Amino acid sequence: MELVTPGIGLIFWMTLSFAIVLFILAKYAWKPIMNMLHEREQFIENALSSADKAKQEMANLQSNNEQLLKEAKEERDALLRDARKVRENLIEEAKGKAQLEANKIVEQAKENIQFEKMNAITDLKNQLASLSVDIAERILRDELSNVEKQKEVINNLLKDIKFN
Repeated sequence: MELVTPGIGLIFWMTLSFAIVLFILAKYAWKPIMNMLHEREQFIENALSSADKAKQEMANLQSNNEQLLKEAKEERDALLRDARKVRENLIEEAKGKAQLEANKIVEQAKENIQFEKMNAITDLKNQLASLSVDIAERILRDELSNVEKQKEVINNLLKDIKFN
């Protein structure tokens, strides 16, 4: 029954050993344990603070990414607009050059036609003159085929020369 009702000696030795253990723990172990708990608490606070900072930075990065994406889309749209304007300008310029070239070609064609027309007219005049000379030669041969007609023509020419 001694176990159920402890004796005074047992209580004294138990209290004394508890006090010695408490003193040893307070002297050598309590400060390092409290320092370790405090360091652990600081580490956890720092980790939570870092997590909050990282979360805030992620939110900032996401908003920055959205802003960059928006700016990139605007730049792309601006580049596309500029490219369209350049394309339209090139098309207009090419149309203008093609029109000028076509006008040049038409003008050259008109000049060539006029030149060919003048050449054809000149050739026709030359052929007409040649034919006229041939016809006059044949007529004169026929007229001057006999000696009597030749003398008469020569006399007429001499009379015209004397009067002039």
